[in-house]
Amino acid sequence: MTATITHGGSNLLSALRPEDRELLDSHLEACSFDSGHVIYDPGDNVEFCYFPLGSALCSYFVELDCGIAVETVLIGREGALGGVVSAGSLPSYARANVLHGGRFLRLDLRALDRLKRESGAIGNLFARYADCLMAQVFQSIACNAVHTIEHRAAKWLSAAVERTGSHDVTMTQEQLASMMGIGRSYASRVLQRFKRDGLLRTRRGGIEVLDREALVARACTCNEQVSGHFGKVLSGVYPEH
Repeated sequence: MTATITHGGSNLLSALRPEDRELLDSHLEACSFDSGHVIYDPGDNVEFCYFPLGSALCSYFVELDCGIAVETVLIGREGALGGVVSAGSLPSYARANVLHGGRFLRLDLRALDRLKRESGAIGNLFARYADCLMAQVFQSIACNAVHTIEHRAAKWLSAAVERTGSHDVTMTQEQLASMMGIGRSYASRVLQRFKRDGLLRTRRGGIEVLDREALVARACTCNEQVSGHFGKVLSGVYPEH
């Protein structure tokens, strides 16, 4: 579905000066996706870069040979999917899913590569974002290796609220368990504990966060580590708490 081109919902694009954003305008296409939509499957040729707007939220999943798909990085209005780190049209390694539906802008990678060469500001923005994206990947690896299921679940739900600006997260217990690479029973026990303590409540197909501050207190500090790095590299782009 097409819509009027606007950068207001993308923190990343809004970091550009107006004259540099204007260089992108004629190449941007507005679209929208529902929750569950697959943007890329592993092996798909990546031809477009996508910018989530507003509350739209996506994630990269790595599919393991045991059939589990584990979430690695959340991407909302602070970022972009596809062609950020590499140059040119290359196959996708991970699956990119829409977790919270909404509006997006997409940009042909051939145009993006040309604009990076023509505009030092655009090239610098994407180079800095690539650094921040890699920081998220590094932090995710460390978090999954060391932190408890409760820490990780609280971190993920806090990050979802932070990115979307909504306390209502479209996510089932089964999906949360799959994303974290754990059994459903483990995810269910953690969510029951959070419900008992008044942090959230569950409904069919979703989780409503009732006390975000208390949830953040139960989480590891990985979100804060990533936010801090964004603040140093791309000030003002990471969503406000």
